[in-house]
Amino acid sequence: MRHSGSFTFAIITIISIMHLASAFAPSVRSISGRGSILPALTRSYTSTISAVQREVVLKAHDPSKSYDVIVIGGGHAGSEAATASARTGARTLLLTQKVSTLGELSCNPSIGGIGKGHLVREIDALNGVMGDVADASGIHFRMLNRRKGPAVRGPRAQMDRDLYKDNMQHLLLNGDWMGMENLSVLEASAEDLLLEEGEGIETLTPFSEPGSDDISSSSNSGEASRLEKAKASSSAKANADDRRARIRGVVAIDSATNERIEIESSTVVLTTGTFLRGVLMIGHERYSGGRHLRDSEEVEPPSVGLALTLERFGFPLGRLKTGTPARLDGRTIDWDACNIQPSERPALPFSHLRQSRGEEPPLAAVGNLIDCYQTATNELTHKMVMDYADLLPRYDGMEGKGNGPRYCPSIYKKVERFAERKSHNSFLEPEGLTSDVVYPNGMSGPYPEEIQQKIFRSMKGLETVEIFRPGYDVEYDFVNPQVLTHTLETKSIAGLYLAGQICGTTGYEEAGAQGIIAGANAGRAAGAAYRGENAPIPFVLGRDEAYIGVLIDDLVTKGATEPYRMFTSRAEYRISLRADNADLRLTRKGAEYGLVTDPERLAALDMRETLITDNVERLRTFKLFVTDWAKRGGNDLMGGAAANRPGREGHKKSAEEILGMPNVSLKDVEQIMADVFEEEKEATESEIDSLDPTPSSVYDTVEASVKYKSYVVRQEKDIESWRKAQGAKIPPTIIYDHAIMPTFSKEEIEKLNRFRPSTFAEASQISGLTPQSIVYLYHHVMRLNKESRQKSREAEAAR
Repeated sequence: MRHSGSFTFAIITIISIMHLASAFAPSVRSISGRGSILPALTRSYTSTISAVQREVVLKAHDPSKSYDVIVIGGGHAGSEAATASARTGARTLLLTQKVSTLGELSCNPSIGGIGKGHLVREIDALNGVMGDVADASGIHFRMLNRRKGPAVRGPRAQMDRDLYKDNMQHLLLNGDWMGMENLSVLEASAEDLLLEEGEGIETLTPFSEPGSDDISSSSNSGEASRLEKAKASSSAKANADDRRARIRGVVAIDSATNERIEIESSTVVLTTGTFLRGVLMIGHERYSGGRHLRDSEEVEPPSVGLALTLERFGFPLGRLKTGTPARLDGRTIDWDACNIQPSERPALPFSHLRQSRGEEPPLAAVGNLIDCYQTATNELTHKMVMDYADLLPRYDGMEGKGNGPRYCPSIYKKVERFAERKSHNSFLEPEGLTSDVVYPNGMSGPYPEEIQQKIFRSMKGLETVEIFRPGYDVEYDFVNPQVLTHTLETKSIAGLYLAGQICGTTGYEEAGAQGIIAGANAGRAAGAAYRGENAPIPFVLGRDEAYIGVLIDDLVTKGATEPYRMFTSRAEYRISLRADNADLRLTRKGAEYGLVTDPERLAALDMRETLITDNVERLRTFKLFVTDWAKRGGNDLMGGAAANRPGREGHKKSAEEILGMPNVSLKDVEQIMADVFEEEKEATESEIDSLDPTPSSVYDTVEASVKYKSYVVRQEKDIESWRKAQGAKIPPTIIYDHAIMPTFSKEEIEKLNRFRPSTFAEASQISGLTPQSIVYLYHHVMRLNKESRQKSREAEAAR
């Protein structure tokens, strides 16, 4: 008979289609200059931006009105913080200098990547907005690390820059879906915080300490204990001695009237990005600003008053820098001289709802995709990069060198750091379906404009390229995030939350991940206080639950000495934290904490859980003799010649066991199962249906959960043995060298030599040192100790 999971899938699909016809009917958007009509987001947007602004965007501040949460900044952290806060029921105000720049992709036109794609899927699993908007705006899709295991594969999509901004604005400025009736937007520039000061002042928006009824979802006892400590340290009682003030609101300059206004609220989420005392630089030219407006010479002003207030309260401020490359004129590029990189089809969405419905992202579904291209630097490029180095800016941080992102370095840093390399790849990414602007990924360098053009023209395919806009750097203040709790609330100012680049991170995805946590906690605490409810439990994710948990735990426990970027190697539980299972890990918890309010999302989760359970059970119960597996799948595929060893004829293995072998795919196994099914059907002349393959919506999860089953057990043992050994000593004479520790990154070797930790507990607190490397170091030290004891015994015996 037909597999029961397929029946469940069919029923729920019919229900979903009926539901979508009424509640999720997509609007359409006409793309200027193309004449095509494209589907929009998974939610319903039936109003134009201008019509919606009359309802959501405030023309002026009403002095009699107060808010539970004010979010300062409308970038990626601010968008997630504002929508998360609104979904919890909190009265939320999003404060932005310009409504027209909400959702702007300030640098590269892409979302996702290795580690970053995991964050986007986790944001989506918590009902966040980034994944949905990225799907609706994506014009080029790839799964990075596809040849590696599922745990380290990273979904990435390139955006149409205008579509992304338009779609994000549609979402933020539409007040008729899932809590957005609680969100208002005001165009104003935040100048300072309104505070009530006093040593040990009582918070008005407390969190309670976790009680016996607050059961951790962690299956690991060590991680569960760590998570409970994180929640307890976020409570009102835990931070009473550190508290010097509490939030009363925000001082701002109203863009419409240019008047100073005071807006009252009980919490504030600061998402200032690169605006905190930002300075822009091209060559030796320096000028104040947070960023350049796109397609304009106009500069958005920096935030100085907020930085001075943070400084006054003793927040540990530092300077970081980042850069964006020049934008090239695609009409002047010799595309035939470059290597083409087409989009993958079918394109995999970030949205779990789209995945559950078996849909591609909308532009991919209608074939509206672009190609990207690859070129590379050469020895002439590198010579110019170094010859003109004296024309680069002098920064405030690191004695003039600037403290920029290690893993998204400027072309100068690449050439300086890897002098032995003769070329570095650069990917040419068109910024839109109808745009001639091209983003040269990997080529940031704030040389004077004429030098930037010379450098680009030394590269293949760019010999006659013209620059639309020169690249520039921005240096800005950040706060060492060790002054935050795991809710991202500051310890010294009650009700003040930080998220995004102000916490020392780099990247849209890292910012969005912090935004959803800060917004959720601010909204839950302030909303409960306003309604007179009991103080809520903090919303904190464990390191074994999410990359978001890894990100925030790294920040608040280790701090940031340089811009932090997420990688899969930072997660000790990465085998369990895959991009394909983010909804299974987080959606139900999000619903329990009031973040997930979409009934279709919960129905989709139920459907996926049922399908996964049924399909894994089908693999577990289907068995064949080992020799039959080898005969049908081939010796090389099914375990080699060992499968036909004498005495193996009577040994059976399940499809689940076979799938757990290294070179076997779920498709291979199901093809054999289908063949056997058809043979039995013909032999019995049965009228039953054929065996259906695992649906695409759960294929990756079914395959990965089976293949990684034994590795998850091993992962738990490694981490548990390491935890027990944190007090172990590291010999002071140990040599940290890549030749001895080949799996260590250059960053890890550099930091171990700089800090020289004396114990593994100290080593675990070094930012940038991954859990896997600490485990490797532990085994290396244990081996050295064993060899030392052996030599001592031999020397003793020789006496």
